[in-house]
Amino acid sequence: MYVVMAGGGKVGRFIATDLLADGHDVTIIERIEARCEQMLRDYDLLVIHGDTTEVRYLEQARLERAEVFVATTGNDPDNFVACQLARTSFGVPQAISRINNPRNEEIFAALAIEGISSTSLISRLIREEVTVGNLIHLTTLRGGKINLVEVDVPFDARPSLPLAEVDLPEESTVVCVLRGEDTLIPSRDMRFEPGDQIIALTTPELEETLRTALLGPGGRSRR
Repeated sequence: MYVVMAGGGKVGRFIATDLLADGHDVTIIERIEARCEQMLRDYDLLVIHGDTTEVRYLEQARLERAEVFVATTGNDPDNFVACQLARTSFGVPQAISRINNPRNEEIFAALAIEGISSTSLISRLIREEVTVGNLIHLTTLRGGKINLVEVDVPFDARPSLPLAEVDLPEESTVVCVLRGEDTLIPSRDMRFEPGDQIIALTTPELEETLRTALLGPGGRSRR
């Protein structure tokens, strides 16, 4: 996969390292010359010294070949403009942007730019960890209609019923169970053990019902 990135700061270099390790072809456009020189020394990739809000540098990166464009600079307006150019002028299928100010999330979303705000993610995780207890949100699917969640079985939990006898709510299913270093596909006779991490799909309104079905009203596995 060919990926063009805007920004060669810490975030950009970290992402580039992962992409290169996975065998992807990466080009980075960076406006600070010293960063460009460092990346040329440290990485096996094409580095362009320039401004990603200017079309000529995107052309040098052969952006029309890219499957993904990623904007990682610390400037939201620059990221927004670069993503818009990638999508509208070069036809890149997917544009992903770092969002530095959470207030800008709606602007990016309105134009179908996939934005990632670390501030919002951390805040959401803190809120959900506090309010949901043993149930942790992992991600949202199908426009918020389905949630992928993790239900942690307490280490002092009592033995559970076989999965076939657990009264799971409708539109909910157990996807897998993380037990130590093993990932287990659930069977009808599986019993959850203390310390298990249960990965499940459910609807937002049924999350508490699912947690109770798996752990019991007090947060412990049912007898």
